[in-house]
Order: sequence, then structure tokens, then C-alpha cells
Amino acid sequence: MKVNGHSYRTVWMEGNSVFLIDQELLPFQFRILECRNHRETVGAIRNMNVRGAGAIGAAAGYAMAQAFHEQGGNSGYIQAAKSLIESARPTAQNLFYAVQRVFDAGTVGALAAANAIAKEDADACREIGKIGSELIRDGCRLATHCNAGWLAFVDHGSALSPVYAAHASGKKVFVFVDETRPRGQGARLTAWELKNEGIPHAIIPDNAFAFYAAAGKIDLVIVGADRVAANGDTANKIGTLEKAIIAREYGIPFYVAAPVSTFDKQTATGEGIVIEERGEEEVTMQSGPDETGTIRRIRVASPDSPVFNPAFDITPARLITAYITEKGITETIDPGWF
Repeated sequence: MKVNGHSYRTVWMEGNSVFLIDQELLPFQFRILECRNHRETVGAIRNMNVRGAGAIGAAAGYAMAQAFHEQGGNSGYIQAAKSLIESARPTAQNLFYAVQRVFDAGTVGALAAANAIAKEDADACREIGKIGSELIRDGCRLATHCNAGWLAFVDHGSALSPVYAAHASGKKVFVFVDETRPRGQGARLTAWELKNEGIPHAIIPDNAFAFYAAAGKIDLVIVGADRVAANGDTANKIGTLEKAIIAREYGIPFYVAAPVSTFDKQTATGEGIVIEERGEEEVTMQSGPDETGTIRRIRVASPDSPVFNPAFDITPARLITAYITEKGITETIDPGWF
């Protein structure tokens, strides 16, 4: 995708440095962050400078390649690095897929494997766009949750890729963008992407979705996924389950868009997916530019009150209309993918 006329991917590697778009500063500042070793890359994943299923996976693959470059023949160093990378975001299936694949490639093949993962991610998301755009009719009013656009992957995105493809083909589409508390990935990232692409949209509070669904103003819902269990149960950003329940109540088709690398055959159902619990500061604090343009953090919640902050919830397969993958649109998971 392009920013200020220049084409970018969300993450790439040059030499032994991993470069990524710093999503913590968007939409107020656009900056490329350099991570010079695998520990810095892990920090960027954990701190959500890079986030989203595919982008996390690509960054993790590159972090594993960095570790091989750094090891100096120390096999214990590689195993410790693998464990550290895998601890960064425990719910994201793409992270584990990428780390294991690069680890298996070994010293000689690590970088080639990491680059292949990044390319396959971008190619899969482009295909998801082509396939998913068939679901979007001219004049469609679509809703999405969190950010599953090109920032969440190496390029193109999952849930937003069909929107981009439909828009490019001349279809008119309007997107309801959930703000996605507590970190505001919808309000900050999805809205920024759609604005850059000239696609009509509006940010709505998370708890306004039912209002617009009940009013008959939403035709279709497409969300992304951080992990899909073998039975189709899906982990995605907290609040996705609510959207699925509401969509079912009002007869709105609810699709999950994800590349096959997000599907986890080793986890039978959603009950086996580890849900990441994140820090209370994400709920109690917010950041944004002051009148001088300086980004500051301020408290927005009652001091000293306890906070629960699950990063994801599980949407059962029975609430999902179908899955949009690079293999096609399917109501059931094909074991042959794995």
C-alpha cells in the first residue's frame, strides 16, 4: 500500500535489522522503526509497535532469522530466542507458525524462510481480496472490528482486502469502523487506512454496533482472526463475539477473513486457545497529540480501581457464516489445507 506516494510493506528485513511501520504512533505520526536484534523485534511485537496476525507472524519470522545470525554457533541461544519470541503474543497463531518454520529451516535457510513467509502472507491477502470482493455488492454498507487491513499483515490485509478490491473495481462501499477499545485500532488504524484509500467510512463507538444493526443500516460484517481452531471457533480482538451475536440476531452475514496460516489444526476448539491478558494501562490511559502536536498519555479512568483486560474473545463457529481464505469461501474447515 502507499503512504504519501511511496509503497510500503508493514515489515521487512535489511541486513540484520528488521524495519517496521510503528503503529503505536499512527495516525498522528508515520515513522519506520528499526529493530537491530531479535530482542528489539520481540519488544516491538509485545508493545504492539507491530500488530495484526500476518504482520506479527512476519516480524516473528524475521526475529528468528535475526537470532540465527546472532547465535555464533550457540544452539542454546537459538532455543532461548525461540522461547522468547513465542512468549511475545501467545494468542497469535501466525507467530508460532512463522517461528517454527524459520527454526526448522536452520542457519542456512532462516532468512529465505522468513522472506518466503512475508511474501506468502502478502500474496494470500491479495487473493482474499479478490475472492471476498464477490460478497460486496455495489452500495454495500459493511462493518468491521479492530484493524485487519494492510497494517495487520505484510500487505493488503484480510478483512479489508475485499473492501479495497471492491473499491478498486468501481463498487461503492461504506464502512462502519468500530473504534475497538481499549487501544482504538479501528479508530486509529482502520480509519487511517480507509481515509488514505478514499473509501467512505465513519468511526462508531463499539457499543453503537447494535444500534445500526437494528436500524437495518449494516448489510455485511467482515472481521479478521488471530487464530482459528480446527472446528472453526475463532479468536479475534475483544468485542468480536458481541458483533457476531448481534449479527445473528438481525440476520446479517458474518464472515471471518484469514489466510490459511491462521488456522490451527492442533487446537480442536476455541476452548483450547490461550487468551492473552494485557496490562491495565491500556484501559486506564489514552494517548494523542496536544495542541503543539506532542503525543502525550493521560489517565481516563478511576485511579486505583482494578482492571481486567483480555485482548481477545472466542467466536464459536456456529455464529460464523463462512470463512474467506486464499483457497476460497467456505463454511467448513478443509483438513487438506494443513
